[in-house]
Amino acid sequence: MGSADAMRRRGLIRAKMFATALLVAMGIVFVACWLLERTYPWLGYVRAAAEAGMVGALADWFAVTALFRRPLGLPIPHTAIIPRRKDSIGSALSEFVAANFVSESLVREKLSRLDIAARLGAWLADPAHAEQVAGEVASVIRGLETVLSDDVVADQIADLARTTLEKADIGPPLGRVAGEVFRRGDHHALVDVIVDRCHTWIRDNRETVTKIVTARAPGWSPRFVDSIVADRVYHEVETFATAVKVDSGHPLRRALDRFLLEFAADLQADPTTRARANDAARRIAGNAQVRVLASGVWESAKRGLADAAADPGSRLRRAIVDGLVGFGHRLTTDSVISEKINLYIADAAGYLAANHARALTGIIDDTIARWDGTRTARAIELHIGKDLQFIRVNGTVVGALAGLAIYSVARAVLG
Repeated sequence: MGSADAMRRRGLIRAKMFATALLVAMGIVFVACWLLERTYPWLGYVRAAAEAGMVGALADWFAVTALFRRPLGLPIPHTAIIPRRKDSIGSALSEFVAANFVSESLVREKLSRLDIAARLGAWLADPAHAEQVAGEVASVIRGLETVLSDDVVADQIADLARTTLEKADIGPPLGRVAGEVFRRGDHHALVDVIVDRCHTWIRDNRETVTKIVTARAPGWSPRFVDSIVADRVYHEVETFATAVKVDSGHPLRRALDRFLLEFAADLQADPTTRARANDAARRIAGNAQVRVLASGVWESAKRGLADAAADPGSRLRRAIVDGLVGFGHRLTTDSVISEKINLYIADAAGYLAANHARALTGIIDDTIARWDGTRTARAIELHIGKDLQFIRVNGTVVGALAGLAIYSVARAVLG
């Protein structure tokens, strides 16, 4: 039991003891007056008041007790009302709340006075609060690892890639991007790598090159001639490869640049080249490695996004915080946006209240239905029982006053 419930329990016990003590006091007064009334006739008035007070106290004790349990454990009809009828009470309470507290007009009126957008904006404009929200966003992002299956996401990415490649005419956009890359010379670094690798292979595979040359020599030529020719050919090939490697303006490089630019233009305008590009894209889409690539992309993106969101100093985290702070300032300064958001909130809340109020308050039915009848009665008595004990006190006092008034009138009228 929590501290609040313990305080309620102590208050309930004190209230019960006071009401019971008042009943006992009325009983003592009644007995004393009964014994002394012949000697002191005026005590008849006091006796009548005490007698009526006891009746009122007992009647109200019965009424209050009957709400929560059977008085004295006796199977009296219409007692232990809450334990026996908790489900119907819960349903009635749920309907009452839905009709009087979750009505569309009441919800809209309340929200119109709150100005939620301005309150939210002022809260978000504080960088500390924005940082707090960013931390929750980071938790959500990290939670994607447990919510989303890596296999399912990878399959979705792969399917999307296949669908896009199969349906899209990739020639024109690919040609435009490639043309821009080739015109700026961004491909030269890759060409350097390829040329360097070719030169290295030729330099390290002299024997392979010479064997290819001698293998194609005529059968009638002497062996020493074939060897001289092969060495000469290798020397020319190696010299050519070296020249291409070291000379950025080599004719072969310029020819390659012209070819790539023409190819980029053909991707955009030549139907045959575009058709071949689309066919190649469809073959790529059907390759099993697309699934492997999609899995790798998802793993890298997920890990990078989670790490960046969790790091308070990352650019992503700072961008989220700055965006939230900026949005908060806009909500407090831009009345148009603020009014729109308030209207959206009111419309959404009004729609829920108008169409789903009973479903929203249904949690009251469900919760009370799961409760045990005795436990429900105890819980309710713990919260309102103290106030109900004042009914007993009032019944005792009012009964005593009523008894005194009736006795007085009877003596005055009937003698």
